[in-house]
Amino acid sequence: MTPPMARPLHRTWLNAHALHLLDFGRRTALPDGGAAWLDDLGAPTPDIPVHTLITCRMTHVYSIGALLGVPGARTVARRAMAGLTGTLHDPEYGGWYPARHPDGSADPTKTCYDHAFVLLAASSATLAGVPGADSLLEDAHRILLDRFSDDTAGLCIDTWDETFTTPLAYRGINANMHAVEAMLSAADVTGDRDLIDRALRICRFAADTARSHDWRLPEHYDSHWRPQLDFHRDRPDDQFKPYGATVGHGLEWSRLLLHTEAAAAAQAGPWLLDAARRLFDRAVADGWNTDGHPGFVYTTDWDGRPVVHDRLHWVCAEAVNAAAALFRRTGDERYAQWYETFWDYADQHLIDHEQGSWRHQLSADNAPSHTIWEGKPDLYHAFQSTLVPQLPLYPMLATAVASGSLAGTANSSANHP
Repeated sequence: MTPPMARPLHRTWLNAHALHLLDFGRRTALPDGGAAWLDDLGAPTPDIPVHTLITCRMTHVYSIGALLGVPGARTVARRAMAGLTGTLHDPEYGGWYPARHPDGSADPTKTCYDHAFVLLAASSATLAGVPGADSLLEDAHRILLDRFSDDTAGLCIDTWDETFTTPLAYRGINANMHAVEAMLSAADVTGDRDLIDRALRICRFAADTARSHDWRLPEHYDSHWRPQLDFHRDRPDDQFKPYGATVGHGLEWSRLLLHTEAAAAAQAGPWLLDAARRLFDRAVADGWNTDGHPGFVYTTDWDGRPVVHDRLHWVCAEAVNAAAALFRRTGDERYAQWYETFWDYADQHLIDHEQGSWRHQLSADNAPSHTIWEGKPDLYHAFQSTLVPQLPLYPMLATAVASGSLAGTANSSANHP
């Protein structure tokens, strides 16, 4: 049977859905720079701060939109990116604030999570020819390595104070996960192979740690990188640091390990594919339909029992991406079957066919919910799920689109380096 991602009509649907998402989010660009948080109808929400995270994601998405030749996308990318060179940037101490509030104040910390996304956004914007993106890329590259890279551990520090004087003791794997994506993407643009080596070291830590916890990857660590398995037990639905194992991150890591394997080429080992398979299998076994309702639960405890039952849109998007990447890497038909299953669920429950984009959060019984995410601010995961199934595992998405790979790779079932 021809797998879904190799069918011309399915690819047409993916491309149409990408255009639908780009149309929904085009009001995100603010007049003074940055990306607004969008509501359920795609309108800016003025009382919510301008977030570096959302600004970076929208810059990245619309830069790829520009590379695809979508009219207006480069303008959105340029105006969003102006927030990264303007109000969200700290001209005194360097780096980027997490958010700028409506009263003009800024959150006084500097996080690896945000800085990784600046590097990703700058890489994509540079490829799209957004003015000033090359300087932003150089700055983001330097700061991520100088301030956040712990060369002894081979990992990234999570959070500094505003002045880059004192780091918090907390360490997190989520920021490191996005650093992997950003490093691989920046390596495409800068030619800096050291970034691939760094990504490989982070992946090794993640794979080894997941293996020692039955493939449920701990998210939270102390300053010596010892897992803190009870972290936020009293705040299980924290937006960015929930308690327990985050099912969607197992899926996201699965895909990123395969990107890293393809990028590292001769330096890669069989452990990358093995870990990618096992992380996917664990996430699906623990998370999919596990509470009697369709969809993925958000988190589980360390025995695989659901903790937060809500369905987050990005988890399904990453499930689509992981299944597509594993099928491309292995040709194993079961991943193609999962891929089709996940898209069917997204079409029925998550894609908002009336108001646009994806519903960001659903309750356990798949009713709209907003306890963790308000509105529809984020195109990043959904948009990438229209591209990953059609592109090689390496180079990364923006470079692959820029090189014309979107037109001729979907029929390939494997992409071993």
